[in-house]
Amino acid sequence: AAPALGLRLGDPAVDAPKGAAVVTTMDAIHRAFPQAPAPAEVVVTGQDLAGPKVTAAVGALRTRAASGGAIHAPVTETVLGGGRALLVGVPLAGNGTNSASDSALVTLRDTILPDTLGKVPGVSYAVTGDTAGLYDDIHELHSNLPEVLGFVAVLAFVLLLAAFRSVTVPLVSIVLNLLSVGAAYGLVTLIFQDGRLQGPLDYTAFGGIIYWVPLMMFVFLFGISMDYHVFILSRIRELWERGSAPKDAIVGGIASSAGVVTSAALIMVAVFSIFATLPLIDLKILGIGTAAAVLIDATIVRGILVPAALALLGDRAWGRRARHTLS
Repeated sequence: AAPALGLRLGDPAVDAPKGAAVVTTMDAIHRAFPQAPAPAEVVVTGQDLAGPKVTAAVGALRTRAASGGAIHAPVTETVLGGGRALLVGVPLAGNGTNSASDSALVTLRDTILPDTLGKVPGVSYAVTGDTAGLYDDIHELHSNLPEVLGFVAVLAFVLLLAAFRSVTVPLVSIVLNLLSVGAAYGLVTLIFQDGRLQGPLDYTAFGGIIYWVPLMMFVFLFGISMDYHVFILSRIRELWERGSAPKDAIVGGIASSAGVVTSAALIMVAVFSIFATLPLIDLKILGIGTAAAVLIDATIVRGILVPAALALLGDRAWGRRARHTLS
């Protein structure tokens, strides 16, 4: 899980293998018609867009662009809707998807535009374009991630609390599930972000992980792992409520459910591993990460950490024992 601390979200310019026909064609087009990354598009609305104040503000933008830094020339103007809107193209530093472009976009939004168009009364503006769209998608995902994680964790806690009438079991279950997800994140960071196994898996690393994949993996893996986790815990609790000692209940519960859990895990690992053969890098990441997480979860977590944690907790894991016991 440690490499996941350096996980970076992004989006590749082309989500296809390097030797694919479409990539070869695009490379040929770029060689014949080289071009810079798409500029940021500033959409300006309001009154008197052809007036001297707006013209002076756009001129100030051109002056800032000529001096270099976050933005550069040429700054272009396009009148839209018969003068109801103005589209100002502002080239950004960087290649359009790297940190330099993100920093330039933030500077444009927070500093340059407020100092130019922002000082014109009756005018409003918004920044769009390829760089802004990707940046906003990732920012929106980051801002909503704590809510998603919290919702899933709280829902799992409430359901496990209702099912097993124990506070300890839900807490242990959530922590161990997060370990499985963290291990999957670390593995995909090593393989896909750092560029390991590019040859065998037939992909080209771009220095990050496609921004929507980690959240999808988390929700998917949490649901899958919780499914057979509840199955295992149910078997253990049944034996414990019938009077078995905690360690005997753990051994019996694991033994009686191991075949079903292992078979289910192997099937899921096999199915998800097929994704690694598909051409799109996002499907490769999703397949490798999910297959690895299920394998780790079904072996190290469910086979070692769950019984170890329950054995250390003993009767404290389950609360009060029901009255019916084995005679």
